[in-house]
Amino acid sequence: MNDTLPPCPSCSSPYTYEMGALLVCPECAHEWTPSSAAGAEGDGDAVITDAVGNVLSDGDTVTVIKSLKVKGSPTGIKAGTKVRNIRLVNGIGDHDIDCKVDGIGPMQLKSSVVKKI
Repeated sequence: MNDTLPPCPSCSSPYTYEMGALLVCPECAHEWTPSSAAGAEGDGDAVITDAVGNVLSDGDTVTVIKSLKVKGSPTGIKAGTKVRNIRLVNGIGDHDIDCKVDGIGPMQLKSSVVKKI
């Protein structure tokens, strides 16, 4: 599509596109900032950002920005739910936040569905 954008660091797809301040891969849904594209091979040093681009760190409090379905829960997680004391991990797929949600229990979330408070 656009020859000036770098390929996806996760799956090497050449079809990346810009979405706000992030670059997005349509094939694997990987999101990254253009400044981290050069150092993306070292995932341990990768910077994790929320849905609006704020840098997240361990112990932050975030708000869920959209309602999420949860297996085994009739209600799920509603938009606006506060999640305290998050921990950044290299989880399954692109789930990179480990946390405990009140009323649900321990789980992993994607950083693209939360906003730092």
